[in-house]
Amino acid sequence: MSQFFSNNISYFAVTDDRSQILAWLSPLNPRLQHFNIQDSRVVNVGEWLLQTEEFRNYAGSGEGESDSGVLFCYGDPGVGKTYIR
Repeated sequence: MSQFFSNNISYFAVTDDRSQILAWLSPLNPRLQHFNIQDSRVVNVGEWLLQTEEFRNYAGSGEGESDSGVLFCYGDPGVGKTYIR
């Protein structure tokens, strides 16, 4: 079986078709989607999050802190996670 795979490997080069391939892989255009969401946000939405003790502990003082931490925001679909700044 391994001989079958080693004898039938096809090689191809991606040249000028890169943008078409990327569009095919991600037709949602996340950059445009991000800008559309950013434009529709209400001023100071999610400001409360920045004031919580949990967020302040996560953010730390910035001096000597590791930037490898992860802040996970969870919730049901449609509750507004995307719109929190």
